[in-house]
Formats: sequence, C-alpha cells, structure tokens
Amino acid sequence: MRYELYYWPSIQGRGEFIRLALEEAGADYVDVARQGKRGMAAMMEFIEGRRIKHPPYAPPFLKAGKLVIAQAAEILFYLGPRLGLAPRDEAGRLWAHQLQLTIADLVVRIHDTHHPVSGWLYFEEQRPAAKQRTRDFWRYQVPKMLGYFERVLARNGGTYSVGRRLSYVDLSLFQIVEGLRYAFPKRMKRFERKIPKLVALHSRVARRPRVKAYLTSARRIPFSQWGIYRYFKELDG
Repeated sequence: MRYELYYWPSIQGRGEFIRLALEEAGADYVDVARQGKRGMAAMMEFIEGRRIKHPPYAPPFLKAGKLVIAQAAEILFYLGPRLGLAPRDEAGRLWAHQLQLTIADLVVRIHDTHHPVSGWLYFEEQRPAAKQRTRDFWRYQVPKMLGYFERVLARNGGTYSVGRRLSYVDLSLFQIVEGLRYAFPKRMKRFERKIPKLVALHSRVARRPRVKAYLTSARRIPFSQWGIYRYFKELDG
C-alpha cells in the first residue's frame, strides 16, 4: 500500500511523528502537500469535506486505501502494527497508544511556552506570559513528564519504551528530545543529566540506518520559527 500523508509542507510539527515512523519502516508514502499547489489543494479539499463524509479537523491525516485517519496518535496506533512498530498483543498496543497520547499532551505544553495566550498573536505580543510559562514549564512540567518517560524506559529494561523492539513511541521520544535541544539548547543541556536513558534512546534512534539517512535528506524539514519548537534566546535562560 502507498500511504498518503497530509500535513503542512514547510514545518515539521505533528506530522513529523508520522514521517519518522514511515521512514524507519521503509514504507511507500508520499508527503502530499509538499508536491506543490495541487498537493495543498488536495489537502484542503479533505479538510473542507469535499472529498469525504467525515472530514478531519486539521492535519496531520493519513490516507490508507479508502481510510482517512486523523490525529497523530491515532495514525500511529493504526500504522504501528502494520509497520512492525508496535507490539502484537492488544495490551501492548494499548500501552503504546497510552504513551503516545501522553506525548501529545507534552507537545501542547511545549508549543505553549512561546504562545501561551493565543496562537493568533505574535510572540512579541505575549512575551511576558511566555517567559512565565517557560519558567513553569521547566520547573514543573519537564521534570514530571520527561521523568515519567525515563521511568518507563527503566522499568522496561532501559533500551525501549514498549516491549523488546523499537516502537513508534521511541521514535516520537527521539523527536521530543531533538526538538527541545533546538528550542532550549542551554536549558536542555543542563537537564539531560537527569534523563540519561532518554538521551541514550535518542542517540540509539539517530544511529538507525533509515532514520540516519532520513535526517540528512531533503525529506527532513529543518526546525524553524513556525513549528512546535521555536528558539527564542530570552526563553532559554
């Protein structure tokens, strides 16, 4: 099957969690909106409900045959068993999905460090609130949430988060570490000593042949000031 991924063409965003899974599995897929104006038009037709009865609210969404699946965690729940990136048993698949939903919560908190008031305002219009949110994020949320995933790895033997093989959860945790290093290089460097297993997992994923090839290819969209992770010097104290 050739999968069709629909996401904004110029940012990593939530679509990157899907791309990493597809790339690691060597899946046949096309990043539709990156195919020019026709690709963007096709994506908007789905969102506006001109192509299907039950349109997605927003990208990312995946077209697999006649199925159209939205929400990053839901897409990975579908793809995981088909790409060999999820446990075979139901309990294992649900555990992986639970972890991915927790990652989705973390992604919202990361985004809100630089846009705590509104996504419709520029960062400069909410700078004081962003500074306060970032302080709280690193004081409370980062230790709690990354500490949780550190314990998950430890209880599973330290190599993978779910089962005995790489899963889409591990790929997503790689992206979390990678993104935080971009957005908060100073803060992350100080904090990483507290999460050695997550840091080791990041390095392990980065060395995987298909992931390594993807990261150095044109298919990997660079970090920028328009994605979930945005670097502002004044927030990286």
